[in-house]
Amino acid sequence: MSNENLTEVAVGGVVLAVAAGFLFYAGQVTGFSAAPSEYALTASFRSADGVDVGTDVRLAGVKVGRVTELELDPETYRARAVISVRDDIEVPDDSALAISSEGLLGGNFVEVLPGGSPFYFAAGDEIEFTQGSISLISLLTKFVAGDSEDSSE
Repeated sequence: MSNENLTEVAVGGVVLAVAAGFLFYAGQVTGFSAAPSEYALTASFRSADGVDVGTDVRLAGVKVGRVTELELDPETYRARAVISVRDDIEVPDDSALAISSEGLLGGNFVEVLPGGSPFYFAAGDEIEFTQGSISLISLLTKFVAGDSEDSSE
């Protein structure tokens, strides 16, 4: 082999190594890598604005899972969500889920509000205590308009 061929093979190997490293990093960031196994829980929300499949599920600000399904229940007209939680995280069976916002311009996430029960949810259980998303527009409208009950006095 000539020096030029050897250089081309070496540069090609470096390019392939960098590409493999990038793919590994992208998989870690997006959650498509081999992660710990998870179990599914279901919940029903009055409003799930800002939540989609793939939205983070957080406990104490730490990502512990994601939303895997989101659909409308035609009987109750509520948003039915299926979330996955890492197997190494035990969620007490009196916990609640709330849709929270990262800030005024941030996105929404599903927050696990842990209870104090010594018993834990099992795969497939339903979390009954939920709080849907709060519309900032409606809050601002109420604030600007004032409370209608106070104005009658």
